[in-house]
Amino acid sequence: MSKFFLQATLPPLACAALACGLLASGIAHAQKYPITAQQRATAEQVAQSGVALSELRADAPSRYTIKRGDTLWAISGMYLKSPWRWPELWGMNLAEIKNPHLIYPGQTLYLDTSSGRARLTLQPGGEEIPTVRMSPRTRSEALPDDALPTLKNQWIEPFLSEAIVLDEQGLKDAPRIVATLDDRVLLTRGDRAYARSNSSEELIDDPHQKQKTYRVFRDATPLKDPLTGDVLGYEAQFVGKATLARSETTQPTTNKDGSTEQSIVPATIDIILAKEEMRVGDRLVLEPTQQLRSYVPHAPSNSVDARIVSIYGSAVINAAQNQVVVINRGKRDGMEVGDVLAIMKAGKQMVDKTDTQLPSIKLPDERNGLLMVFSTFEKLSYGLVLDITSGVQVGDHLINPQ
Repeated sequence: MSKFFLQATLPPLACAALACGLLASGIAHAQKYPITAQQRATAEQVAQSGVALSELRADAPSRYTIKRGDTLWAISGMYLKSPWRWPELWGMNLAEIKNPHLIYPGQTLYLDTSSGRARLTLQPGGEEIPTVRMSPRTRSEALPDDALPTLKNQWIEPFLSEAIVLDEQGLKDAPRIVATLDDRVLLTRGDRAYARSNSSEELIDDPHQKQKTYRVFRDATPLKDPLTGDVLGYEAQFVGKATLARSETTQPTTNKDGSTEQSIVPATIDIILAKEEMRVGDRLVLEPTQQLRSYVPHAPSNSVDARIVSIYGSAVINAAQNQVVVINRGKRDGMEVGDVLAIMKAGKQMVDKTDTQLPSIKLPDERNGLLMVFSTFEKLSYGLVLDITSGVQVGDHLINPQ
């Protein structure tokens, strides 16, 4: 998973001097993580105007020194009533500093409200520092990987290496383990097995590409829309990983009557990771290509009306903070990685006993917390519960955060 860092808004002269200093110290070699067009546009606008004071929390600190273990989400929550709007607080001087991933432990942030708008700076009171003329020189240093992440890696990374969601056709076509070496009943790391596929390409080695790796799964559970009952996809239990050792082929064999026919030769796979012991009948899905991801929390660009479908990897009824849930909206509905949604708790249906007519009333829905989408599929998405006041349940309503 990639990490996304921010550059605090500085006056133009300060940014120019800071840019020179960064180039000289080797920080210019920092990795370039993606910035969306929407984030860039927001940053360009707010770098000029700042944030309305009404958006600040009443207890926003006037200064804060970054500590190891902090996240941008948590720091934004210290300052903003709506932490997903952090680009509006931080801004980015994109003309001078192309890479905004430069906030590190030990730096002190200052809240500047002198202009009637809010900005975060690295100088108290937003004071400018003088421009320093420097002679061209080059020096390279290893960049320590301790800049602030948007969210803590351990919340999402293990999940990304295990989650398996398939549509109906993908489930039907998934290769399957058909036999084991020496007729072993259970397989674990280091064992060899044999697999077949309904698709001729799934278990064929490509000499021009790296070795194929598969996630092994079983017990695909249908994920149904809580409102319509439609099956939106199948979530499978991850049990391990395997690599392709030999392709699935055919070879001629001679029958007792002297005739020949083409016999199927299953593919050979080697188990390289075992979360649980595997067996004949377990299925395989190709390991997805690793992508550079930028988990940048932001409000959705479209109106969202969604529901929680299931709680991932848990038999509990209520999801807690930092747990993963599945929602009934995906790419086809415009969901994007980083979309922040408000979790609504349904108001209780009850009888008004203070009224002699005893009418039925429904209390209003109340916001229970926030969720961030971090992985999207065609009809479903996975979300991380960021903060809640009470347990999150299947069927809970999700809407835009404002």
